[in-house]
Amino acid sequence: MRVLEGKGVTKWFGGRKAVDSVDFDVEEGEILGLIGPNGAGKTTLFNLISGAIKLDEGTITYKGERISGLKPFQICRLGLGRTFQTAKNFPDLTVYQNVLMGAQFGKKRISEAEAEKITGEVLDFVGLREQGDKSMKDITLAFQKRVEVARALATRPDLLMLDEMMAGLNPTEVTEAMDLVRRIRDRGITIVMIEHVMKAIMSMCDRILVLHHGQKIAEGTPEEIAASPVVIEVYLGE
Repeated sequence: MRVLEGKGVTKWFGGRKAVDSVDFDVEEGEILGLIGPNGAGKTTLFNLISGAIKLDEGTITYKGERISGLKPFQICRLGLGRTFQTAKNFPDLTVYQNVLMGAQFGKKRISEAEAEKITGEVLDFVGLREQGDKSMKDITLAFQKRVEVARALATRPDLLMLDEMMAGLNPTEVTEAMDLVRRIRDRGITIVMIEHVMKAIMSMCDRILVLHHGQKIAEGTPEEIAASPVVIEVYLGE
């Protein structure tokens, strides 16, 4: 079942098309990778999907419902969560409070007790239970990124968009992050991920979409993308 679809998605910044007539689709239960050089339009596409910025042309639908034009909180409550390239945590709150925010303002209104229950379950799932009382200022980058994932999961998404979750992590942390992404998918959550860590993209994704100068230049399985002359030329290298 197709859960997310974009047709002719276009965004102008001044006289430049940051996203240029991009068509895409995401199937329920898959992990779709989004790759390309810096400035290719990947995060802009995420921002368009999540409602952070308005598209100029085209349409985006989620579970058959048009979401282009909706506000970010409305899109979130439909079941579409995201993280950010640079962690957008609340620095003056604890780890627990950051995740609780997601539970309280997610898919539907719930009681305080229900929000606290969800928060505890999510902290356990992502391995942050022991960090719960710590200030965001006192935890590592790897934990900061994991808090973002936890807060997004606390909104109870059916589809989760991860923006460079593994950037800046060491090899051990990357392996742990890959394991977490697989466990999220095993819970029935569809994933779209922007990532430059090719080990993760090539081993985890069912399909990969490649952007360059805002245009989609390739789409296919990891094997097809790795063998694509145009992708090798503009992104992967020899």
